[in-house]
Amino acid sequence: MKILVPVKRVMDYNVQPRVKADGSGVDLANVKMSMNPFDEIAVEEAIRLKEAGTATEVIVVSIGVKQAQDALRTALAMGADRAILVTAADDVHNDIEPLAVARILAKVAEAEGADLVVTGKQAIDNDMNATGQMLAARLGWGQAMFASKLEVEGGVAKVTREVDGGLQTIEVPLPAIVSADLRLNEPRYASLPNIMKAKKKPLVEATAADYGVDVSPRLEVVSVREPQGRQAGIKLGSVNELVGQLKEAGII
Repeated sequence: MKILVPVKRVMDYNVQPRVKADGSGVDLANVKMSMNPFDEIAVEEAIRLKEAGTATEVIVVSIGVKQAQDALRTALAMGADRAILVTAADDVHNDIEPLAVARILAKVAEAEGADLVVTGKQAIDNDMNATGQMLAARLGWGQAMFASKLEVEGGVAKVTREVDGGLQTIEVPLPAIVSADLRLNEPRYASLPNIMKAKKKPLVEATAADYGVDVSPRLEVVSVREPQGRQAGIKLGSVNELVGQLKEAGII
């Protein structure tokens, strides 16, 4: 069984974002970048399935700028077998939209003969939470989103999801798309020997044009601004005062 894992290069989650002076977007100049944390969880889960003998190969793919090689090499150092880099932008500030990413991933999945695609549930830079669902629609495969537990046996993926009422367990036949939630696993750290070995693992480069996909944006960012700071609270002496304040604010 082949597992395909898409990974995205994003601003490191420890970095405090800064908005550009002209409000056109987030400033990424001289900012530490890393693999999207949810994608890291997806890579870890795919590697565990291979270590358990369920999968035979783990392929990681990134769609974006050439610098995304770093994220792919990290995934290879964790234990992935090979990587594919699809260059679709020259500027790190140009984010490829989910629909274009899904179209390219569908082509890659078909070309590689993938049986399972494990994605992160969302990227922390835009929080779209759409690529996995769009990919399932493009391929006509079943989907199980927000997995907190994943088991694959007998051509079926059994996925446990955290929902408002507790835990929901569903089954989808392979091939399928599964997205990783935060509590699916704890990703491993790549050891120095594995980092050195990753440099020799195959990394194939392609472009969006090679897959016949137009990545022109369909959305326009009007403006980006810093969130408002939290205002100081007030202490009320009774429930009646609270109700009065809520009425004044037009909440009730």
